[in-house]
Amino acid sequence: MLSPQALLGALLLSAVPSALADTCQAPIDHPGEPYSYVQPRNTTILADGHSLSVLPSPNMTGNGGWETALVKAKRFVSKLTLEEKSWMATGQPGPCVGNVLPIPRLNFSGLCLQNGPQCVQQGDYSSVFVSGVSAAASWDRQLLYDRGNAMAKEHKAKGSHVILGPIGGPLGRSPYDSRTWEGFAADPYLTGVCMEETINGMQDAGVQANAKHFIANEQETQRNPSYAPDANETTYIQDSVSANIDDRTLHEIYMWPFANAVRAKVASAMCSYNRVNGSHSCQNSYLLNHLLKGELGFQGYVMSDWGATHSGVASVESGMDMSMPGGFTLYGEEWTEGSFLGKNLTSAVKNGTVEVSRLNDMIVRIMTPYFWLGQEKNYPSVDASVGPLNVDSAPDTWLYDWKFTGETNRDVRANHSAMIREHGASSTVLLKNERNALPLRKPRNIVIAGNDAGPLTQGPNLQANFEYGHLAGSSGSGSCRFTYLSTPLDAINTRARKDGSLVQSYLNNTLLATEALTSPLWIPQQPDVCLVFLKSFAAEGEDRTSLDLDWNGNAVAEAVANHCNNTVVITNSGGVNVMPFADHPNVTAILAQHYAGEESGNAIADVLYGDVNPSGKLPYVIAYNESDYNAPLTTAVETNGTWDWQSWFDEELEVGYRYFDAHNISVRYEFGFGLSYTTFDLKNLKAKDSTPANLTALPAKRAIQPGGNPALWETVYTLEAEVSNTGDVDGFAVPQLYIDFPASTPAGTPPNQLRGFDKFHLTAGEKKTVKFELMRRDLSYWDVTAQDWRIPAGPFTFKAGFSSRDFHARKTATLIKA
Repeated sequence: MLSPQALLGALLLSAVPSALADTCQAPIDHPGEPYSYVQPRNTTILADGHSLSVLPSPNMTGNGGWETALVKAKRFVSKLTLEEKSWMATGQPGPCVGNVLPIPRLNFSGLCLQNGPQCVQQGDYSSVFVSGVSAAASWDRQLLYDRGNAMAKEHKAKGSHVILGPIGGPLGRSPYDSRTWEGFAADPYLTGVCMEETINGMQDAGVQANAKHFIANEQETQRNPSYAPDANETTYIQDSVSANIDDRTLHEIYMWPFANAVRAKVASAMCSYNRVNGSHSCQNSYLLNHLLKGELGFQGYVMSDWGATHSGVASVESGMDMSMPGGFTLYGEEWTEGSFLGKNLTSAVKNGTVEVSRLNDMIVRIMTPYFWLGQEKNYPSVDASVGPLNVDSAPDTWLYDWKFTGETNRDVRANHSAMIREHGASSTVLLKNERNALPLRKPRNIVIAGNDAGPLTQGPNLQANFEYGHLAGSSGSGSCRFTYLSTPLDAINTRARKDGSLVQSYLNNTLLATEALTSPLWIPQQPDVCLVFLKSFAAEGEDRTSLDLDWNGNAVAEAVANHCNNTVVITNSGGVNVMPFADHPNVTAILAQHYAGEESGNAIADVLYGDVNPSGKLPYVIAYNESDYNAPLTTAVETNGTWDWQSWFDEELEVGYRYFDAHNISVRYEFGFGLSYTTFDLKNLKAKDSTPANLTALPAKRAIQPGGNPALWETVYTLEAEVSNTGDVDGFAVPQLYIDFPASTPAGTPPNQLRGFDKFHLTAGEKKTVKFELMRRDLSYWDVTAQDWRIPAGPFTFKAGFSSRDFHARKTATLIKA
């Protein structure tokens, strides 16, 4: 591991391509003619376009409570043949989306890796939970834990050893990224909390979590290389997009939530498709060896994203431990997709290109979480029903004779539907509520409008932007197979029958936006309320091209509001939508529900009718115009050079609300915003204890543990405030703390950064004290010269309230004197 001084010196030099020969003759990073660019400040890119090389890959130490499991893993590995070790590092086609072969002679039944972040993707009789962005909108730590724990229980019952989630990247640099719904929030602090709570919930259920996608995986466009049209796809026409990012931004924005994940002792991490600073993520030794395994003290194994391995030896030496989906030589039989590892890894060890100690560490890292979570003891077998649902490797591609035991088509849902309904309501964000439009009070005449209200019309698995049907999940590897779906139309009709209400439904968006509303027959009388359900589809593999609601959604909202003086709009979306209809005087209320899972209809009805007081808060910013957002995706290049796809993260720390605040740009609804059927106040923000007299600017040097230097996770300053429910309805308050760093902090530091929040119930008139415990990391910035986290000198301003622009109390304090 390089010292900070050596690292700084190396950053000034040109990178030298690795001298390691690759047994597959695959490209090591991207050798060839250097390209020209203007280097951003503090970047880790070197003069030939490569990220810094840091070798060797650190061995696992077992720090953080894995010591006993490490001993078991080493004992297991000592019994393996060289070929078996290579098999374990290389995925195989099989019943799960990712498979590690069994070794019967050692009573090892193999590993089943399954998607996904909202469900058991390849599982029938399983639940569809609220999506990641929905869970983040709850701002509820317990909800996040419970959701992760319940998902993991279903995975375990189906035989999954590893859940491919949660997602800390994409973080949401751009609202056009189509996978932000699988992740959490456009903020590193909130996403970090979501990652940590979710991982704890999953692994407490005995299933390995997988933190993905490491790192700066912020767009789908050109995420993989373009290949020449040959059978083997080995020649790049153009390489995958390179996220070019400076050192401080990498640490303070994109690594932040992964530090939380490592602190939670996540079993595995997935390296991403994109390049970072010119080098493929899965063979980027600076990222994997230095930052992840070194600086963060990651003890688990690094697996590639599916098809993200572009070299053999280079990837192995750079810190990748498992290649997925693999596809290697089994007992002398070639699988048609080939592999960079498999028998090539065996050969590399035999000829001395790869040290056997490196291969041993790869397998020790893979097996230690297995023993740590007790997966060797009476673990459920893989449900045979998942195989035919596997879209990545159909049964006719399997080379190994997979044996299935135990019940088939297991129903693993338990009573999770009740929890999913509760979570869906708790995650719903009330954005507008005028004229006391909500909650509904037994309206006699209800209109339900919009193509998002009704039943699915194209099957239970949402794989396309379908015109008709409620959008409660989305597509790609995070997609789900719905056993059933509660729709708004069903849920509201059920309520209406109890109330004796008249319900009229108009679900054709084209007609609603054009001719239907001009007919005098469309509504025989003015309704008490018009409920307009609109949606926006986002999916893996392609980025969004617009932030408008799909299927003429904005026009539908305007058209209905023109004819209905009490119009309530409900959106189901993977993230940001601009909402020009919000200014319409007849749009009295707006609710953002996101993708709320199988109980979506019942959940939104609970909120509409007031059975649940909405408490969700936005995990991103809703601007007035699409053009207000910064950090556009790189969606095209004007040249055709092999490495011309360059995405410059030159907004640096100004991601999400930080950008809008730094430039004083007005927004429609700010980060952290969300209304309630009651009102809250916060006052008397004060320090619980005085600043520690011995607080130093830099942390004490301590042995690295999972999450990094333990000193960074110590509480050094605590604030308290009084929160009160000032309305006449019980509800959940979500107080938030933001920090404005001292003027001594380097230029480019955003004015407000989230550093604390809580969520708790208050009856009408009740008061409670909220405590914000600030760790050293929360109060520090990444010092690129010291290569460490530094608390700056001078006064901090602490701001507490209920959103990033709704501050009710402030306090100034100096923690480090100049």
